[in-house]
Order: sequence, then structure tokens, then C-alpha cells
Amino acid sequence: MTRREKIMALAVGGIVTVVGLGLGGRAVLLKPLQELDRRTAGLREKLDKVKAERRTYFAEEERMKKVAQRMFSEELDQASARSGEMLTKYILQSGLQESDFTRLPVGPRKLRGASEIGWSVQGEGPLSDVIDLLFLLRASPYVNRLENISVGTGESAGVVRVRFKYLTVVLNPAPSADPIDLTPKFTLESGERHAYDALIARDILRPYIKRQPPPSQATPGSPGKLPPGTPPGPETFKVVSLSEWQGQPEVHVLDLTTLRMFRYKPGETLAGGTIVMVDYRSMPMPGREIIQSESRVILRVGEDFWAIERGRTLADKRKLPIHQLPQELPKTLPPKK
Repeated sequence: MTRREKIMALAVGGIVTVVGLGLGGRAVLLKPLQELDRRTAGLREKLDKVKAERRTYFAEEERMKKVAQRMFSEELDQASARSGEMLTKYILQSGLQESDFTRLPVGPRKLRGASEIGWSVQGEGPLSDVIDLLFLLRASPYVNRLENISVGTGESAGVVRVRFKYLTVVLNPAPSADPIDLTPKFTLESGERHAYDALIARDILRPYIKRQPPPSQATPGSPGKLPPGTPPGPETFKVVSLSEWQGQPEVHVLDLTTLRMFRYKPGETLAGGTIVMVDYRSMPMPGREIIQSESRVILRVGEDFWAIERGRTLADKRKLPIHQLPQELPKTLPPKK
């Protein structure tokens, strides 16, 4: 190898060495920086998450403060007493009779950070007064909820029976909040209340009375009219209400010919059988399975059980198959004599 070739080989080797050292040094220097960048990005992500949680916390805290401002009390007993007092006040303010309503305490039911309490209410009165009561409760500035509202026909024209749950909550622990004015925004004279006047005017809860067919002209050989005093058939008696009154189930049957209302209780005789219970299970309506029937009266005739759905006549009595019998039925059977 000549001198010139040696010099060129040394030069190339030196360049390769310098490049190699540069790349190695760059890798050694950049690796800690890259690791630092990753840590910085992770910390920024955690910081953003903490900031988002902090914003959510403060937003929820403000919302809970607003709820606390509208609570009846921070104590369960006081909240129950005050809500019951307001309930009685609204019953009287609506023109209803306090003695016509029962109020049973509900709860407390544990929720996340709160307890739910309330009242199970049922009673009767004129439709307009019942709507006044529901409107006042719904418009109450206190934190509340109306649940399971059921309105049905009463024992006389213009009177309805109503049943619902009035619920409220008590936060535990309750955040400190400044008191606010809890005067109701709406009254019975407000336009919001008059929006329901059409419901009262239509009187949609009046029991339906089938129009009697016109008397047919007698023809030779045709049977004549029934003699006066002939008892009406089961198709003229309609089950219009299956409710509980002071914890006792009742069956209300309307005579469609005289508009008289008859009241029955378990153990009494109806439609040729003995009433054993009122069943509140939701089941398909016989003959109209797309509609749910919410209640029915169950009769015992001999060893068999029969049911009449609410809204049907005694002529619609149907035999219950074994798989449709309620589980609690054996406990309600009267003792055999």
C-alpha cells in the first residue's frame, strides 16, 4: 500500500469514527430528553384530568347547594314532618276535605349521598279540586317529585279518586348554603293552572254508559218485552274501581242502569263467587293483549278462581289458569267450613 493510500484510509477511518461517535453521543444525549418529554406529556395529561375533575366537582357542589336550599330540612324527621304539614295545607287550600285523604309515610330509602322520604297519598274529591292539589304540589318550590299518579272515578258523579306518592330528598351531609325565598311562583289563579281547565270541562273520567238500543217493534210470533221487575243481567254491572282505602282493598261496581255504586270487600259475594283478593299485577288485557290491565278482582267459585278486569262488566268474568294465579293467593283464601 502506498503512502497516499494509507493517508486516504486513515482519513476515511477518522471520518467514520467521528460520525459514529457523533451518532452515539446524540443517542446518549437525546434519550434522557425524550424520556423527559414523555414524563412532561403524562404530567400535563394528569393535570388536565385533575382540572376537569375540579371543574366538575365545583359544578356539582353548586348544584347540590341549590338542592340544599330547597330542602325541607337537613334532618329526616323534620323534613318528613314539614312535607306532611305542607301536604295537608295544600289539601285544604284546594278545597278538599282532610278527612277524605290518607297519608302514609314512605322511606327513608338510601340513595348515594342522600335519603329519599315522602308520603303515599290517596283520597277523593271533585275533579277540579284534585287537579288543584296536584298543581300546587308540582309547583311547590321545595325539591320534590310526584310519582305513580292514578286518578279514577269515584262513587258519585263529578267525584274522582286519586292516588300518588309525594317524594323529597335529604342530602347527607348537606352542604352549607344561604337560605332563599321559597314562596311558590304559581297560584291557583295563574295562567299555568288554567291550562288544565279543558281537562275538567271534558269530564273524561265520567263513567261510560252504553246507550240503550231503541225498543223494537213487536211482531206476531216474537217474544214480548220482559215484565217489569226483571233483574238486570251481569252485563249491566261494571267494575269501575279497584283501590285500597286505609289499607283495605275495595271493589266498586257501578249499576249502569240506575247509576248506583256498590262497594265490596274481600270475603263478600260478587258475581256468584267469593272475593278473595284484588290483584294489582300488570297483565295483558284478555281479548286485547296489546293493552295492559293494571288490576283485577279475583273470585273463588267452588275450587276454581275467576277474574274480572277493572273496566269490564260482571259478564266478562273469566276463569284463571293455574299459571296466572298470584303467588300470594293461598294466603288470602278464607277458611273452608
